[in-house]
Amino acid sequence: MKNITLSAEESEIERAREIARQRSTTLNQLFREWLATLIQDPERASSYDRLMERLSGVKSGGRFSRDEMNER
Repeated sequence: MKNITLSAEESEIERAREIARQRSTTLNQLFREWLATLIQDPERASSYDRLMERLSGVKSGGRFSRDEMNER
């Protein structure tokens, strides 16, 4: 296995580490899983990136009650 060095904002790294802890894994393992997904289906990853870019400004407005979620 080869080591690489990545750069990211410190706050983003801490948030990613917290997600890893919640999933009982490591940041390194999350990165490996992401990399494997990227390699397996580059179009899917590209599509995901485009979607996230389009949705970057969307705010949900907070949590919704069950009744609010089921309104028609």
